[in-house]
Amino acid sequence: MHIKTGDTVKVISGDEKGKTGKVIAVDREKSRAKVEGLNMVTKHVKPTASNPQGGIEKKEAGIHISNLMLVDPKTGEATKTGRKRNENGKLVRYSKKTGEVING
Repeated sequence: MHIKTGDTVKVISGDEKGKTGKVIAVDREKSRAKVEGLNMVTKHVKPTASNPQGGIEKKEAGIHISNLMLVDPKTGEATKTGRKRNENGKLVRYSKKTGEVING
């Protein structure tokens, strides 16, 4: 996957197009990511012992990762990512725009 939890991403298509946010969670099986403050949905919550009031909650829904682009931490622009081996032989992500290795 080109996106990990904690990355800053930009939405490239859909209702939230052009907005950026931080990735909260990634679902590898469904290829979806939850982005902080984006794609908010309304959930009706039943009262429980821990939440006796119940009510209506706003929470983030998943966005397909094909609609997300990683934001390069150095330039602040959306960039494609690639993978290459570093000097230790470990696979790392790098920005195709700048060629810099992306930490995380």
